[in-house]
Amino acid sequence: MQTILGSGGAIGKALANDLRAYTSDIRLVSRNPEKAGSETEIFAADLTDADQTRNAVAGSEVAYLTVGLPYSHKTWAAAWPRIMENAIEACSHHGTRLVFFDNVYMYSKARLDPMTENHPVDPPSKKGQVRARIAQMLMDATKEGRLEALIARSADFYGPAVKNVSILAETVIKPLSQGKKANWLGRADKKHSFTYVPDASRATALLGNSPGAYGEVWHLPTAPDPYTGKEWVEYIAKALGTEPAYREVGKYMLQILGLFMPVMRETVEMIYQYDRDYVFDSSKFESRFSLTPTPYAEGIRQVVASDFS
Repeated sequence: MQTILGSGGAIGKALANDLRAYTSDIRLVSRNPEKAGSETEIFAADLTDADQTRNAVAGSEVAYLTVGLPYSHKTWAAAWPRIMENAIEACSHHGTRLVFFDNVYMYSKARLDPMTENHPVDPPSKKGQVRARIAQMLMDATKEGRLEALIARSADFYGPAVKNVSILAETVIKPLSQGKKANWLGRADKKHSFTYVPDASRATALLGNSPGAYGEVWHLPTAPDPYTGKEWVEYIAKALGTEPAYREVGKYMLQILGLFMPVMRETVEMIYQYDRDYVFDSSKFESRFSLTPTPYAEGIRQVVASDFS
């Protein structure tokens, strides 16, 4: 049995499919889980509750923590430490290996080109401080011998059928597909890496089923030489058959939009990721495993074909 804790999000849904290469017993856990094939089992649980989490993990060889909480610092600060401690305790109790799907919010903003697994941890945002805390909780528990665990880390992501949680889809692909201007956060002359969700999912499943990968942080396969914001808009517009019209949305404009849109208010502290080159390096993973990232041109083609055809 392999279990996905937080199966309702973009990564959890993709992972449910990719785990079929390794097991015929897959348990999907969330507050309101949905069946995904005859070989999956659903289990309703609130992962902020220790007993429910322990019950959800029971009988699992591997658990994948892929929870996607609302984009709010207050929500993250209240819920994430409890979720992580509950997952650690449950996996420790049942002898279950734990894979945590993480982001790069805890990294120092002093230099985001390149970002490797050894990047300095110095979170410049409140949400980044939460992510740094829970990642440290997991690695400390691993070092103490409480469980076997690893961190699978992704850059901002995009992919087929990934909506509402992809910044690229919401600010560029969706408006361009509607004949509107794209809204590029920060500076459009800066490079920005995006991880393709099918690559991230396949790699996470592979890591979870590779005993030698545990105890480490892994950057999930992400195409090298990322486009600048302007180039992202141009290539997506070309795939959509429309004009590459866009505007730059800086911190001041985000603050104004935040008066009416909570998600924009929460995005203000993350603007540093878009006012400098943001280049995610996955060479460690690629040198260890035979899974190469999807080129950006192909990823764009697949996203446009699936979501906007």
